[in-house]
This record gives sequence, C-alpha cells and structure tokens, in this order.
Amino acid sequence: MSDQKTSHDTRDRILDIAERLFMENGYEATSMRMITGAAEVNLAAVNYHFGSKEALLREVFRRRLSWLNRERLQALDRLEGQAGGAPLKPSQILEAFFGTLLRMGEDEALGGMTFLRLLGRTLTDPAEFIRNFFAGEYAAVIDRYKLALFRALPDVPKAEIVWRLHFMLGAMSYAIAGTDVLQVVTGCGLGDLAGESGSDGPGDLVVARRLAQRLMPFLLGGLRAPLPQSIDLPSQQQEPSR
Repeated sequence: MSDQKTSHDTRDRILDIAERLFMENGYEATSMRMITGAAEVNLAAVNYHFGSKEALLREVFRRRLSWLNRERLQALDRLEGQAGGAPLKPSQILEAFFGTLLRMGEDEALGGMTFLRLLGRTLTDPAEFIRNFFAGEYAAVIDRYKLALFRALPDVPKAEIVWRLHFMLGAMSYAIAGTDVLQVVTGCGLGDLAGESGSDGPGDLVVARRLAQRLMPFLLGGLRAPLPQSIDLPSQQQEPSR
C-alpha cells in the first residue's frame, strides 16, 4: 500500500469518525481527543490533514455539500432544459432542491442519515464560523433556486417567496436533525405515536424514505398556502400550478 493511499485512508477515517461524533454530541461537546481515540490516530495526524477542529468540521461538510450542490444545480439544469424556457412547476423545484438532499439519507456512501442529522443539528444552531461557511457554500445554489421559484410563482411577491423558502429550510433542518420535541412533551417518540416503533426500530434507509414521503408534501403545502391578507399582490392572484 502506497504512502499516499495510506494518508488518504487515514484522512477519510478521521472525517467519518468526526462526522458521527459531531452528530452525536454536537460540535462543542466533541473533543479532538474523542476523535483521535475513535479514529485510532494521534493528534498530529489530525493537525496534519486539517489543522484545527474548526477546519475539520468545515471539511466534514465540504465533502458532502460539494456533491449536494453539484447535484442540485444539475437537477435544475435538466428540468429547465426539458421545460424549453417555460417556468417550472413549484413541485419540481422543491423535489430538485429538498428531494436531492433527502436522498442522501438513503446512501451511506454520501453520509446517510448520520450526515443528514449532523446537517440539521448544525443548521438549527450554527456557530459563527460555520454560518459563514454555509453562506458561501450555498450562495450560488440558493440564488438559482430563488430565481426558479420567482418564475414559477409570478403572482406571489418575491419577498413572500423568500420567507417561505426560509420556513421550508427551517422545517427541513428540524426534521432531519432527529430532534424530537414530542419526546419531551408527551414522553413518546415519533415512532410510538405513528405506530411504527419496534424492538430495533426501522433502519436508516427506511427512515430516510419515510421522511421524504412525509416532508415533501408538507413543504409543498407550505409553499402553496394562501397569502396573508395584508400582502399586496403585484397582480391578480392566481392559484400556483403544481
């Protein structure tokens, strides 16, 4: 085995372990000692590959978000090419944006539900450095999808579309974080209330698919909800197409 391959394997192992520990414990509660111990490497190896704990977290996200951003843009390109210049349906836009992310939960090679839960957890309460990182990583993708939504819903004020995109991102972040407020309020988990709990519970593949099946219609319903009466429409309101 070459030294280059050994170094690459060590780097990937550190990233895999850090991804899981950051998801389980949160960024602040995960120490470098915990990461090096679980990855069976010394601190020098982590410093060599990443330099710092902040840089390590950024790289955990970068390796997944690079794929996600590319897939989202390619999905939008395909849809717009097929539409031949016509506006896309809102459901198509949401499927390309949110559906692409949720499908990552079905594929362990892309991080699976471990990455989705880490992303959701981090987005609900990001540190300043990671907030700035996300802003840079998402900028081009968000701009493209906002323009697609503006074209798809010409009778909805742009500011309202931006608000609804904000709400949808929040709902998605909370859902994939695995945070279960119902456990606190009722003492029952979501699986118990839905009649889906078992001895081991459903696997990540099933969880990811059920999440997508439930979350996507909810997001589309939120996007298509009636406008507040105080909103002044730029023209006569029309029912958005699906």
